[in-house]
Amino acid sequence: MHDECEENKDCHCHEHEHEGIDKNELLLTILGVISYIIAVICYKKQVLDLTFNIVIYVISYILIGYEILLNAVKKLFKKDMFDENFLMSIATIGALVIGEYTEAVAVLLLYKIGEFLQDLASDRAKDKIRSAIDLRPDFANIYINGKEEKVNPSDVNIGDVIIVKTGEKIPLDGIVIKGSTHVDSSALTGESKPLKIDVDGEVLSGSINIGSVIEIKVTKNYKNSTVYKMVEMINNATKNKSNTEKFITKFAKIYTPIVTIFAIVIFVLFPQILNISYSESASRALKFLVVSCPCALVISIPLGFFVGVGVCSKNNILVKGTNYLDIIPQVKSILFDKTGTLTNGKFEIVKKNICIENVDEKPFLEYIAYAESFSNHYLAKAILNSLNITIDKNRIKNHRELSGKGIRVSLDNDIVIVGNDKIMKENNIDFVNQEEVGSVIHLAVNNKYYGNIILEDTIKQGSKSVLASLKKYGIKKTYLLTGDSRKVASKVKEILGIDEVYSNLLPKEKQEMVKEISKKDGCKVAFVGDGINDGPVIALSDVGIAMGNGSDLAVESADVVILNNDIGKIIDLIKISKRTKSIVTQNITLILIDKIAFLILSGLGISSMWEAVFADVGISLISIINSLRIVRYKNKI
Repeated sequence: MHDECEENKDCHCHEHEHEGIDKNELLLTILGVISYIIAVICYKKQVLDLTFNIVIYVISYILIGYEILLNAVKKLFKKDMFDENFLMSIATIGALVIGEYTEAVAVLLLYKIGEFLQDLASDRAKDKIRSAIDLRPDFANIYINGKEEKVNPSDVNIGDVIIVKTGEKIPLDGIVIKGSTHVDSSALTGESKPLKIDVDGEVLSGSINIGSVIEIKVTKNYKNSTVYKMVEMINNATKNKSNTEKFITKFAKIYTPIVTIFAIVIFVLFPQILNISYSESASRALKFLVVSCPCALVISIPLGFFVGVGVCSKNNILVKGTNYLDIIPQVKSILFDKTGTLTNGKFEIVKKNICIENVDEKPFLEYIAYAESFSNHYLAKAILNSLNITIDKNRIKNHRELSGKGIRVSLDNDIVIVGNDKIMKENNIDFVNQEEVGSVIHLAVNNKYYGNIILEDTIKQGSKSVLASLKKYGIKKTYLLTGDSRKVASKVKEILGIDEVYSNLLPKEKQEMVKEISKKDGCKVAFVGDGINDGPVIALSDVGIAMGNGSDLAVESADVVILNNDIGKIIDLIKISKRTKSIVTQNITLILIDKIAFLILSGLGISSMWEAVFADVGISLISIINSLRIVRYKNKI
């Protein structure tokens, strides 16, 4: 069955499997075609008795259309018969009854050919998408009782040591403990250049080892690994249906009974109104039913969004639902976090200001390092990396981290407080207010101010050009929401050309700003971030976008994940979503125009049964081929 049907059982799609060619079905169809050709020749040449000739027509009809008839009967018993199987069955049975034997079988045959071509186009598109994101490792090499064995990655535990040989996929996230190599992580991050990995280097599952044999200590089990999460996000991508898809499903359920009633009206009333025979009105009603099949809509529309999600995946953008491809073109305001999103997030200490006498630099920096040693905050990690001080964590007690403010710990017999201006004010500490641009970390010991250090970050390459390009793609306003100081935020605003900046924000205040901006601008808003404190804000936004190397919470909360941390992918995301929406809209418009025109022509008796079939099958194929144009978005937008 089409993937769309499996995920939405109300969808009026074909009720059979299309994974490969069913040999039995193919054989029956071939026999049906042979029988049909014999029946047509005998009927034209009148070489057989008419009754026997009709029997051959009926045999070919059953061989070719048994699956359609069977599905119609199944639907009838489920009291959900109004789909293309029902319409096709009624139309062709009626054609047999009124003596249009050749046309009746031809309708089914052309329908089957069209259906096969639709499925071929659909399956090829999906296969390309799946092959491009087929990252799952088949096995992991592990030592068991001193002997190397291949096991399922899900059977490996945290702390186990696995061996990855040249050319093999890395099955689980971990740290290299033996050997050095190069890995190809292009499928994960889009980085074409192989990465050199040495001992203590971190490796991600789904990468390919293209160098030497390495041993890895596993840090995450399979269900928490990078590759598992990626595959799950991809597999679940089409479960969140777009509003367009939901509308089409509802439309088909209402539309099909209505056209069935119209067909009955044509058959019953047209002889009285237009003074035609019941045979003629029956023929018109049957053509009307053939044309009315909603198959083109319920197949091509979900396919269009599926291709859009697949194109995003191939460009290292994971979209967690087709509904977001529907929403993104409506976004007019984008809100950015600063650190790790617009900047590299690699802070370095650029200045040390000691403001108390008789304290040397070494103990001053040790106080800061010890206080930050338990924190996962990006500034804490940057400080520890810069200072490179060995930490004895047994000296630390009562560690308390205050989100958006700082840290308070007991170190030996001292109470140490580090953080920003807010934590100093809360503890009534008379501190020096630095006027310099940068992230200022103050230090107080036993309520005495010791001084501060200043860290600076660098703007991420490409941020400026991305911000400048957003207006071109329909984004009216850009915002920077950051916990950093006003001076730092203003400097970033000036460099990148951001419209508005809000600084010194706590996580809760960021959420309030999202609500306020959405209300003020009166439009859909997107938020782009990567930190732990960005998770709630990402979840609150109409479209939450996370950088792939950000925190697990941000990635889990996000609607869209940019795998390679490239800020430029936001432009690609907008371009792909706009192109997808445009092509889906084209398909809907084209299909509806076609349907309305040929329904009128069929009702008036102008079109033939052959034309009715080509109108249905042909428009389906055109819309599917049009959907596949989404993959060429870069040359078109």
